[in-house]
Formats: sequence, structure tokens, C-alpha cells
Amino acid sequence: MTLTRRLMTAGIGALMAAAVALPAVAQDARQQLSSESVIETIKENGVIKIGLSLFVPWSMRDKNGDLIGFELDVGRQLAADMGVDVEFVPTAWDGIIPALVAGKFDVIISGMSITPERNLTVNFSEPYAFSGLTILANKSMTDGFTLEDFNKPEVTFAARRGATPVQVIQRMFPDATLLQFDEDGAATQEVLNGNAHATMASEPTPSREARNYPETLTVPFDQVWDARGEAFAYRKGDPDASNYFNNWIGQKWRSGWLKERHDYWFKGNEWEAMVSQ
Repeated sequence: MTLTRRLMTAGIGALMAAAVALPAVAQDARQQLSSESVIETIKENGVIKIGLSLFVPWSMRDKNGDLIGFELDVGRQLAADMGVDVEFVPTAWDGIIPALVAGKFDVIISGMSITPERNLTVNFSEPYAFSGLTILANKSMTDGFTLEDFNKPEVTFAARRGATPVQVIQRMFPDATLLQFDEDGAATQEVLNGNAHATMASEPTPSREARNYPETLTVPFDQVWDARGEAFAYRKGDPDASNYFNNWIGQKWRSGWLKERHDYWFKGNEWEAMVSQ
């Protein structure tokens, strides 16, 4: 056999060996990714840990101190369909993404809107709910205001620290004064007490508060701003989690379950008797 033929034979053999090895390497890579998925961790531990922040009616405590709300229904059904227990981890909103990244829980299910800034740090599922923001104002302090009148230094907005309304207020009303609080309720209370002219929040909170305090509070504009989808948030680099969560959400949309639960909490008021006003 000539040197040329020997080299050709060796080259062909190497190529064939590489062709055989590549699928095995790819399979190993897939298995490694799967084993590192939070889905496998949840299955192994027998519990899914869900981070959330309390705000009505997404998640709140009833008169007995138990957690109820739309997010609780979603989280409990997700756990049931996975065949695992569920543990909810209430967390301050401005620290909820760092807590997820640090491994304090497996997923955020807390009405979190998909934004480019957040998406740099976490992955998002497909939306499982949709909402938008409205303005809730102190009726006497803003009587006769146009939208432009809210954008003045002497006008004060209150909002929950780290939440989407803060960004929208700063964009829409850059000249207004902004006070930030850790809870939605505190921001609304400032408006109710006359310490702030207005706040912004996702419906149905503004409309419900206006119904509860019709002499003091109003939703002055029949308009929704920053309408967007809310999604599960989970740690980056996890295609198995994306696959499972997206398929679960899709199936619950198609079955009508998500719409039914969303309508119960966001369009009805039967649940209000369960919580302290």
C-alpha cells in the first residue's frame, strides 16, 4: 500500500470515528442540560418553590392569614400537574429577581411583566396573563386635571418600588415627584390620605379601590397604559424549563382554565369577602 493510500485510509477512518462519536457527544450534552434543569430539581425534591410578592388580587392573605389569589391558584395547579408539593416564598418585589438567581426558589409566579431589562437576567415563559396600568387619583386634589396636568413638579405620584408602574410614571410624567414604597397598599394609602395626587397600578386594583372609596378616589381616564403579558420567570440556560412551562401554559389557555381563574379574580368580587378591607 502506498503512503498516499495509507494516509487516505487513516483519514477516512478518523472521519468515520468522528461521525460515530458526534451523536454520542451530543447525547451526553443533552443529558447534561436535562440533569441541570430546575424541572429535574423539582422532581427530585418533590416540591416546587415559588417566589411571589403580595399584591391584590394576584396574591394576598385572607382573614385567616392563608395565601389566596390568582397566582396561588396558578402555582397550586402547576404543582398538582407536576405531581409535587408547592411552597410559596413571599419576597419583597425589589429583591425577587436577585432571590431567584440566588436559588431561594425555583420560579417566580407573581404577575411579573416581561421587559427587556429583566430578560437580561432571567428567562421568561410565554405569558399566562395579560394586564395594563391605569391611574388612580385623589378626586379632590386632581379635579379638572388633564393628562398633561399630572406632569408637573408640584404633582406627587406614589408607586411600589421596583415595579413596572415606577418606570411608566417616570416615562410619562418625568417632571412629577415620585414617592416609592415597598407595597402597593402603601402607595394607594398615600393617595387616599392626600399625601400623593395619584398612583398607577395594574387593573383591577385601581377600579376596585375607586369603588371602595368613591368619595375620595377616582380612575380619571378610561385608558390603559403599558399593556403587556405576565410570565413565569426562571433562571437562564434552562431549555427544559422553557419547554415544560410553555407547554403547561399553552394547555391551560386552550382548556379555558387560565381564563376562568383570571376572570374570577380580576372581573368578579366574590373573593373580597375573604380578605380584610
